[in-house]
Amino acid sequence: MRLHDPGTSLVLERRPVPAPGPGQVLLKVRACGVCRTDLHLIDGELPNPKLPVVPGHEIVGTVVSCGEGANHRPGTRLGVPWLGYTCGKCQFCSGGQENLCDRAAFTGYQLDGGYAEHVVADARYCFELPSTLDDAHAAPLLCAGLIGYRSWRMADGAKRLGIYGFGAAAHLVTQVATHKGQEVFAFTRAGDVTAQRFAMGLGAQWAGASEDRSPALLDAAIIFAPSGALVPLALRAVRKGGRVVCGGIHMSDIPALPYSLLWGERSIHSVANLTRRDGHEFLALAGEIGIQPSITTLPLARANEALDRLRNGALSGAAVLIP
Repeated sequence: MRLHDPGTSLVLERRPVPAPGPGQVLLKVRACGVCRTDLHLIDGELPNPKLPVVPGHEIVGTVVSCGEGANHRPGTRLGVPWLGYTCGKCQFCSGGQENLCDRAAFTGYQLDGGYAEHVVADARYCFELPSTLDDAHAAPLLCAGLIGYRSWRMADGAKRLGIYGFGAAAHLVTQVATHKGQEVFAFTRAGDVTAQRFAMGLGAQWAGASEDRSPALLDAAIIFAPSGALVPLALRAVRKGGRVVCGGIHMSDIPALPYSLLWGERSIHSVANLTRRDGHEFLALAGEIGIQPSITTLPLARANEALDRLRNGALSGAAVLIP
């Protein structure tokens, strides 16, 4: 399923199976999650994509063959995340911030992704996956889980954690947070009773509309919904010294806000991409605590339908495409 121009639907095409180059692996795709970042790509909100491009960066596949220098055995199951390449030499790569590499390339954006039957990936950026999860349930861990985990780490061990936008990432973070003994407060669109019940069913202490006053001051809040208007609301909800973490790759503009909301050493922190350290830590934790993604599976050819359902808020948890 390929995107030829932003703002258009994906097109189902038959193409030759790609060959892996040096350091690459060819994977037979078993499942690929559908992420909000895919919507940002397709809607033209991410600049300078490779066109045409195959979207998809929550890929679970098995090794078919390897290029020179890649040593995975055929049949090995691997996960491919958003971060698909870095230079390995710049100040960011050498300083533990490879997620900020200026020469980074991203799966399903500058590199063809997993809305396909086969994909080529850099072997350095593939992860082994918890054996406790089947292919479809493992797929959302590769972005919703990984970006959620990095956002959760940036929340710095908050006892009371607010989550704005209760979708794929939020429902995985909630399982991590409740396992760690944190109290989760879920904020959804007004009237979204389904999402609020979903959050409470996963162990949230409270669930309500984003505009509602939090029943308790929060130590930190994570915003997954791509709405800048949520930033002042989240600042209002956190205590002095608290942190608001913006977990999305794209967000609408943050409106003007009174300095009093930021004062008191509150802070706003963005999360950009992920590192391989995040991947290894989170996937080990996911296997340890038995994270259970909530998924809806659809055939690959129905990718446009899956994207529309995500855009319209008609999913609980994550959509996963099965070739």
